[in-house]
Amino acid sequence: MICSQSKLSAQDPVFSQFYNAPLQLNPAFAGTSIAPIFAINYRNEWPLWPRAYTTYAASYDQFFPTVNSGFGMNIMTDNAGDGIFKTTSISGIYSYKIYIKNDLQIKFGIEATTTQSRLDWDKLIFFDQLDLREGTGRGGPPPVSEDIRPASLSKTYVDFSVGMLLFNAKYYGGITLKHINTPDNSFLNENENVYAGLPMRISLQMGSQINLISGNKRGVTAFLSPNLLLTKQSDLVQLNLGSLVGYKTVQLGVWYRHTFNNPDALIGSIGVRKDLFRISYSYDYTISALAVQNTGGSHEIGVLINLEQLYPEKNNYNDCFAIFR
Repeated sequence: MICSQSKLSAQDPVFSQFYNAPLQLNPAFAGTSIAPIFAINYRNEWPLWPRAYTTYAASYDQFFPTVNSGFGMNIMTDNAGDGIFKTTSISGIYSYKIYIKNDLQIKFGIEATTTQSRLDWDKLIFFDQLDLREGTGRGGPPPVSEDIRPASLSKTYVDFSVGMLLFNAKYYGGITLKHINTPDNSFLNENENVYAGLPMRISLQMGSQINLISGNKRGVTAFLSPNLLLTKQSDLVQLNLGSLVGYKTVQLGVWYRHTFNNPDALIGSIGVRKDLFRISYSYDYTISALAVQNTGGSHEIGVLINLEQLYPEKNNYNDCFAIFR
């Protein structure tokens, strides 16, 4: 099937709960709180295709007023195809904030990432391993496909990304350029003159914080936060559009994801905040052609730990980033 295709497409792992994984979205989001923020994310995509895609991430970030800068660290592991292809990355992130006028501010962020990818060659099945009567088999002489086996089944490379956010108390807009050095992440060297490296990912983000009821210890009892995300990587263009609605300790979200070639998914989420913790669950309901394959959609869990209660005198934020902290 792979050999019959003239073109194959893929993309970076992306969380539906981007507000629980802001460092994945834009390095300029590092330091949205003077207190330390810890985030943990888990995504299980298409669970009825056993272990098709599972992604784990953990991050820390914090703003330091003395240097007007945010610092963060992010770790992510992506497992594709029941362990056939595993990718682990560790990122260091820095951001700097500039006050422009009144409540208008701008932040610049930079991210340096070390990524290691591993390929389990023995789990791959090639044409010359097929048995016409039994289906697949691994016995007998070594298959001809062993002639193209990579010398190394592990690949390590360094990756760089930059981002910018312009914001005030009600609105924000940002742009991210991921993989600006287009690192070489290939295992085979058959097409060195054709392969151009990992494609750059361009992402545009914008959103608003509309306070409906004010008065609790966080300053807002009820809010509406519409957001739009537009991402392009190689020929793939993806649009996420939707909103979070919060009332006291509960947050509900509805999103629509479109790939410009076809409608992709409807996303529903529910989250609860209690003291230092916020935990959210979301489900991606597939509405593309894959729906007939019964993939099981996608499940995602996000946990955010914000220690701002330890810094009560410093939490007077004049921005619209409440959903990210």
